[in-house]
Amino acid sequence: MKIPTLHTWPRSPRAAIALQERLAERVRLAPVRGEVRLFGGADVAFSPDGLQVIAGVVVWCLRTGELVEQRLATRACRFPYVPGLLSFRELPAVLAALRRLRTRPDVVLCDAQGLAHPRRFGLACHLGLWLGIPTVGCAKSRLCGEATPPAHTQGACTAIHDGDRRVGSLLRTRAGVKPLWVSPGHLCDFESAERLTMKATTRYRLPEPTRLAHRLVTRARQDLKAGASPSGRPRTEMR
Repeated sequence: MKIPTLHTWPRSPRAAIALQERLAERVRLAPVRGEVRLFGGADVAFSPDGLQVIAGVVVWCLRTGELVEQRLATRACRFPYVPGLLSFRELPAVLAALRRLRTRPDVVLCDAQGLAHPRRFGLACHLGLWLGIPTVGCAKSRLCGEATPPAHTQGACTAIHDGDRRVGSLLRTRAGVKPLWVSPGHLCDFESAERLTMKATTRYRLPEPTRLAHRLVTRARQDLKAGASPSGRPRTEMR
């Protein structure tokens, strides 16, 4: 998958915040129209020593329910942990994994925030600008904003507001499970983010693309801990 370079990577939190504020002005909310058949999913894990970011991306077919493709990439962790700046820590590895894909997804779901971010520029927004395709943040926990708990039925949702601005939806993907903090990334609006998340949800709380990506990076981390490469080969076979 070809991905043009959007910017160079800042090394300091101050420079990263300044870049976020500039790029946030380019985020566009719009309905996702037409058929969405191929869903991308992205998630990350960290190596046991915390020095490497392991990114996993998948392409999942809505029509067949099958995993079309999956790729891993590992990159050195070069940015400090700062809440609200996780894309600068995690996105280089995610982009490296996406560049290995042969299949271009129609949309990408991320286990991350989108608009529901203090500067309205979570990882899903950042990734959307890099890719130029619709992205959705499907986070398991809150970063900012408040919402009334939705009803306990599948598909129930309430709006997330940060001050007087709506930033996402608290969406219950399965009856009786904790809701997800869903927000548009780029080229997507609130209704589309809710609809795409529900379309991609099968038997589990998480949408299938992000669930599969999470499973992929979890196994890769276990491989590293056991002394194997994320590809499953022993380290001694790596070149």
